[in-house]
Amino acid sequence: MYVPRMNIQMEALLSETVFRFGSTNITLANLLLFLLGLIVLVIAYAVYSAARRASLRAAREAAAMERAREAEARMAELVASQNELTGRMQTMSEIFSTRQNDLMRTVNERLEGMTGRIGQSISETTKNTQESLAKLQERLAVIDTAQNNITGLAGQVVELQNILSNKQTRGAFGEARMQQIVQDGLPMGSYEFQATLSNASRCDCIIHMPNDTPPLAIDAKFPLEAWNRIRSSETTEQSKIAGQAFRRDVENHLKAISDKYLIKGETQDMAFMFVPSESIFAEIHENFDTLVQKAHRARVIIVSPSLLMLSIQVMQSVLKDVRMREQAHLIQKEVVSLMEDVGRLDDRVRKLATHFSQTQKDVEQILTSSDKITRRGSKIADLEFEDPASDEDRIKPKLKAVE
Repeated sequence: MYVPRMNIQMEALLSETVFRFGSTNITLANLLLFLLGLIVLVIAYAVYSAARRASLRAAREAAAMERAREAEARMAELVASQNELTGRMQTMSEIFSTRQNDLMRTVNERLEGMTGRIGQSISETTKNTQESLAKLQERLAVIDTAQNNITGLAGQVVELQNILSNKQTRGAFGEARMQQIVQDGLPMGSYEFQATLSNASRCDCIIHMPNDTPPLAIDAKFPLEAWNRIRSSETTEQSKIAGQAFRRDVENHLKAISDKYLIKGETQDMAFMFVPSESIFAEIHENFDTLVQKAHRARVIIVSPSLLMLSIQVMQSVLKDVRMREQAHLIQKEVVSLMEDVGRLDDRVRKLATHFSQTQKDVEQILTSSDKITRRGSKIADLEFEDPASDEDRIKPKLKAVE
């Protein structure tokens, strides 16, 4: 009898309304079922969260390992490229060193050969000089028997004077001397004889200047008739008249050079007038200063054989410097290309460092998220729910009150 009564009391207790929610009565049984379902949902959510965290952690670890492998592969490629670049630089250094050594050896060999040839030539010249002196002494003994030869020489002198009095022949003599000086001082291709300009004038010599600058014109047709009259004059009046004629002829020749050979954009803004005699050149600068000043105003430079030779040597040095600068430009171009390669290598290393920094930042963010999930799971696991035994303790006083 007691048990059915207890069951009846339990059913009554479970069906007893604990509180009201709007128009709905919430019984103790409904409350217990809700609590039981909530506990089941929390447990299921905890299990699902743990499984999901495990799968996410595994996926992130796999992705991190894949990134690490890619980074190692890129680093290996970078190291290989750097080793290849280092090898090329070492090879270039060895090639430069080898070529420099070969050049020094070749120069030394040529200098030694030239020294030997010069010494041999000096010895041969000394021997020949001694033989010539001996022969000269022998010939001096027979001078008295050479009167006929002296007469023949006098005739040859007259013939030479006739040659020098001819303008065309004398001009060819001055051109030949000028050509010899130019050919001895400059390499082939840097000059041209009897070149025709755009105004149909023919220049005795054109010297090609470096760096695409206009060429330099040289004239070798110096007027000598008035000069010869000065030398042959016997009185002061004749010398004065010959000097005026000489001044007038030189002025006309300077004007002709200026008009024919100074072409803007085609030739240099100055030209050389070659004087085939050092004595005439000295006489002009000493007694005909006005001619020198007019030559400067006409942008014509009067040069003697020694001055032309000095100018040619300066031009030769300039041409040599231009060739050396061209080679230096090639070396500088290669060095610039090498610096560009090094710059690209630096950019790629910096990009790789940026990738590493970004990867490290992503890992730190993943660890932060993992820590947050772990803390939230711990909070869920630490939640305190009411024990069913405590519910029975609260129910017993109510049942006793009912009894």
